[in-house]
Amino acid sequence: MKKFVFSIIFLILTLSFTAFVRAEDLGVVKARMDQRLTVVDGLKAQGAVGENNRGFLEVRSNVGEASAVVSAENKDREVVYTALAEKTGTSADQVGKKRASKIAQNSRPGVWIQDQSGNWKQK
Repeated sequence: MKKFVFSIIFLILTLSFTAFVRAEDLGVVKARMDQRLTVVDGLKAQGAVGENNRGFLEVRSNVGEASAVVSAENKDREVVYTALAEKTGTSADQVGKKRASKIAQNSRPGVWIQDQSGNWKQK
């Protein structure tokens, strides 16, 4: 019986710790995304990157650091979309597509946006 109780307590502590680490990780991810925002906005303004219809950045012309920035940003977006999917009981793909729609609505004029059909246009 003691083994069973110990196992249950251990399981609860492990799950609690995992939730804490995830919350902390999301804070770190958000901070990285905030630090990168000015660079991302600059690349969008140059037309070097655009927002695709899945909620991710895509390189349109590799200007300087565009590929590295896009890779880092998309990695962090995937973490956020996965966390939101777990929280809402949906898929990361669905979260990304919904986010893509919001990003398109809120983007500045001149930013490259991919529509639902996969066609690129400037807003």
